[in-house]
Amino acid sequence: MDKLILLFASFAMSGFIFAQTEDSITHLQKTEPISIIGVGDLMLGSTYPQGALLPPNMDCSILMADVSRLLMDATLTIGNLEGCISDDAPREKFCKDTTICYAFRMPASFGPCFKETGFDVLTIANNHSGDFGTKGRQSTVDILDSLGIYHAGWVKYPVSIFTKDSIKYGVAAFAPNSGTLDIRNISEAQRIVSELAQQCQIVIVTFHGGAEGAENQHVTRKTETFYGENRGNVYEFAHALVDAGADVVFGHGPHVSRAVELYNDRFIAYSLGNFCTYGSFNTQGVNGLAPMIKVTIGSGGVFLHGQIYSCWQPGKTGTFRDAEHRAAKKIKQLTETDFPETKLSISETGQIERMP
Repeated sequence: MDKLILLFASFAMSGFIFAQTEDSITHLQKTEPISIIGVGDLMLGSTYPQGALLPPNMDCSILMADVSRLLMDATLTIGNLEGCISDDAPREKFCKDTTICYAFRMPASFGPCFKETGFDVLTIANNHSGDFGTKGRQSTVDILDSLGIYHAGWVKYPVSIFTKDSIKYGVAAFAPNSGTLDIRNISEAQRIVSELAQQCQIVIVTFHGGAEGAENQHVTRKTETFYGENRGNVYEFAHALVDAGADVVFGHGPHVSRAVELYNDRFIAYSLGNFCTYGSFNTQGVNGLAPMIKVTIGSGGVFLHGQIYSCWQPGKTGTFRDAEHRAAKKIKQLTETDFPETKLSISETGQIERMP
């Protein structure tokens, strides 16, 4: 009897509404589908080491103007904030090799650009969120809080739980970097996600992991290292967190697109690459592809269908729609190669459907 009560409670938490007749409960009626947009890395320009890495006239509003309508066309929109938002936090990042060392500090005035473009959640678990230490991280979350943008991934503020349009969401973000929830500690990550799943109707997980660059577009299903650092086994991690209760998993970190997968009826994107990265980021070739993935899920988080909106970054100009659908074609190719067993069909224009 106790298990039956828990089962019915679980259905209620998952967005089902019980319809009762004169005699008994006759059926379960689903709520409306939910659409969630995920994008990869966001860095709108840095004041460090000098102002040349900022957009013209310090105007961040121009960078995503061409894609803002798409970003706002979802129940929830989430991206990875690659760096801190602060005017004066001192750099605390130390690099042995200064030729591959970057530190990103966006001006405080750039915060509203994320809100105005449609972002509901920005995750701060990555290798640049701590470039300017605790002061930079605290400034970032203070600014996001003032804008009503939810955040997750810093050990001080590891998860975010909120209600939007009568749906209770839980978001957790992971990375292999100091001060963030650790992608390599899978058992602890499962515990965190399991607790979120008990409190929330929909659980979204993001991770910043895997090796970087054009030579690392494939999901190896093994632990990946880069610059001598353990960047996690993103395949094992994503599957374990779906098993723990995650409904959607969005990855980033390699700065290139990777395959997508359907696992236990839940959608996983292994890397959404760079989305809007102004300044010192490499946006040449596949690094310039900027996919935006819109996932539509039913009650309980089951994947229904999706859409890859192909965008790209043509140098230091911002992010634009791509009429050639290059990101969709790349993700289709990688998915067919890396996950031939997955039950997803992707068209060259980006429609994602479940296969029978």
